[in-house]
Parts: sequence; structure tokens; C-alpha cells
Amino acid sequence: MNQGKFIYSQLTDFLPKRIFDGLVNKYQGNKYTKHFTCWNQLLCMIFGQLTGRDSLRDLMVSIEPHAPKYYHLGFGKGSSRSNFANANEKRDYRIFEDYAFYLIEQARKSSIANQDFQLNIDGNVYAFDSTTIDLCLSIFWWAEFRKTKGGIKLHTLYDIKTSIPCFMHVSTASWHDVNALDLLYYEPGGYYILDRGYVDFARLYRINQSLAFFVTRARDNLQYQRMYSNKVRKENGVMLDQIGKLTGFYVSKKYPEKLRRIRFYDEETDNELEFLTNNFVLTSEEIAQLYKYRWKVELFFKWIKQHLKIKSFWGTSLNAVKIQVYSALIAYCLVALVCNKLKIERSTYEILQILSISLLDKTPINELLTNQSYQDVKELYNKQLKINWI
Repeated sequence: MNQGKFIYSQLTDFLPKRIFDGLVNKYQGNKYTKHFTCWNQLLCMIFGQLTGRDSLRDLMVSIEPHAPKYYHLGFGKGSSRSNFANANEKRDYRIFEDYAFYLIEQARKSSIANQDFQLNIDGNVYAFDSTTIDLCLSIFWWAEFRKTKGGIKLHTLYDIKTSIPCFMHVSTASWHDVNALDLLYYEPGGYYILDRGYVDFARLYRINQSLAFFVTRARDNLQYQRMYSNKVRKENGVMLDQIGKLTGFYVSKKYPEKLRRIRFYDEETDNELEFLTNNFVLTSEEIAQLYKYRWKVELFFKWIKQHLKIKSFWGTSLNAVKIQVYSALIAYCLVALVCNKLKIERSTYEILQILSISLLDKTPINELLTNQSYQDVKELYNKQLKINWI
């Protein structure tokens, strides 16, 4: 009989508990708590994410039959559904938010650069965008977006090279995307790829003042005066490459320095795209390729909506929604950490599919997630009965 740890316990061993305890003490998360601590709450939330539970009732029904295993799984003495709901509603979401950001840094340090990224750029490359998650306005009354519609937004800074989100902020859907730029810290030498909805020249100038670079699309009403042009190769799709300044009265005060405008013809979509950037070193083809990588953040949004539980929530308050979103981010970073440290050559999707049905097994996790060849199995024929045909 295998006396080893459960796979879920092996998985959560990669979580630095000392850091989490420090955050709990900082925000007094365990104040007035008798047995169901913040750590027990986090492990239950991660278990629900990895097993794909649709609701809090579904989560409690799935773990209640395993009450004798609570201690080994890290659930403490367990909790009722009402106490779990109260914990999600009242405990400070910043405990889970700060812990998610810490795990993000650990996952990025242990990760290997994505082979899909083919540009020779020294600085980190980020894509910043948001996605909207629709909510029922009669239940999530605080998330009013339209007269009859509610929703939240996930503002995400995505590291293109490591395929790991670096920053995530949850807001109501009525909060404009451009305001989220004020929450970011810009690395000197880093590249930030933005959609056209983030064109605010005062905020773009802040990126420039931070010695970072941005690449975004120009709006149709851009007031721009060319100073001189760079040579272009139209056979590569580059229509023009100009250096100039903004001419509008207000925008010229918000961004008084030079800007680079590039017009590129995309054969795949048969569209002409116009880019704005404060980088004057990269070629125009590299600038166009950089903006093309922005779609990786869109693919990330699609992936987490399909494989993690961030569309159906286990609580109705804003605090409960934020705890669930950051728990999903913690689960994603945990899988990335395990994959990087154990050098698992599987996709994140495959790992989640395997873990979803194996968390209560006692197989060593490295053995479970390693690709095995089933063609090397040797049958023992010497002990089989022989059939003599008459």
C-alpha cells in the first residue's frame, strides 16, 4: 500500500506558506478565527479551481466525503458552506492579491523564455489589455455596467516572453481601460504593447519619462506633423516610417517630444495598420511584429475563461469575486511553478486535465506528469495458459 502524500499535498508543497502567513498577519486575516484559517480557505479555493467546481455548493459537496483526509489535504477541520461564504465575503482580498503577485515573480524567475518569441530584444515585452466578464445585475448589483447589465473587468499585464501574467487588477466594467495605466510600474528598457483604446498622450508620456517604450495604434483623428522620414522596404509591407510631433493644442502639451509613426500593410487581414511608438532604434518590421504579439494576451483571456473558474462565481460581493479571481491566478502560477521546477514537457492545459482527476491519488507528482511510453511494456507470456486446439 502506498503511504505517500496525496498529489494535492505534493502540489501545495510548492506554495511558500511563510510568505502567506506574513500577509495574513499584515491584514489580520485570521482575527476571530477558530479553525478555518486563511490558509485552509486558500487551499480549498485552489482545489475548486483545479477540479473545475461551478459553485460553492458544488465545491462543498465534492470535498465533504473526504473529511478524514482534511488534515492531509490542508483543509483544517473543514467548514460549512455558510462559514466558507462568510470568509470569502469578509476576509481582506489583498491577502490573496499580494500572494498572487509574489507567486507571479517566482514563476517568472523559474520560467524559460518562450520559443515563439523570435525578436532579438533585450528588455522585457509586455502586452496590456482587459477583458469583460458579464454578471447578472440583479445579483451583483454593485457591478452596474448598462441599465440591465453588470460586469467586471480584468486588467492584465502579460509577459510575452514567459507567457505569465505579471499584473492583474479587478474593477467594475464601467471603469475605463485607460485609467488602469496609472496602476502600472514601468520598467526602464521594457516594451509595452497597447491597444488603440489606451491612447492617452499624458499617460504615454509618463511611459516615455520612465525610459520605457510603448507600441500602440494611432487613432484616425491623429494630429501629426512629419519632420523627416526613414527609408522603408515596401515589399515587407511597410508603407511609411516617419518621425514627427503632435500638432494639436492640448495633445502637444501632453506629449511635447518626438513620436514615430509607421504604416504597415497586413496581407493576412488585407488591412493597413498605423502604429505610434517612442522607439527609434528597432526597424519598422520589428515594430509591426511586436504589435502582432499583443494577441497573446487575448489568447490568455480565452484560455483562463475556458479552463479556470472566473465566469461563475462562488460569492456575490466584490470581495468574494476578487478572492476567486486571485485564487485562479494563484492556481495558474502554481501549475507554472511545478512545470518549471520539475521540467515537465507538457502544456498547461494537459497538466490541468491530469490534475483535475488525480488530486486524491498518491502517485509521485513527477511520475504522474512525465510523459511515459506505453510501447515498452513487456508481457509475461511464460505464466499464461496455453490453449490447445483439437
